[in-house]
Amino acid sequence: MKNSEIKALSIEELNEKLKTEQDNLGKLNFAHAISPIENTMKIRQSRKLIERLQTELRAKELAK
Repeated sequence: MKNSEIKALSIEELNEKLKTEQDNLGKLNFAHAISPIENTMKIRQSRKLIERLQTELRAKELAK
């Protein structure tokens, strides 16, 4: 997801997307702990997306 797409989302959509990505990251970490996943960069990409979503959510909350 690009930064321009993230900026276009509303606060509710950001919260929903954030929850989805956090669940996805938990599943990836769990799967990796059981047996190494093929592409470990997915964990890093998911974590970075969560951070970008949190940053944009915080910026929108402060702008209110």
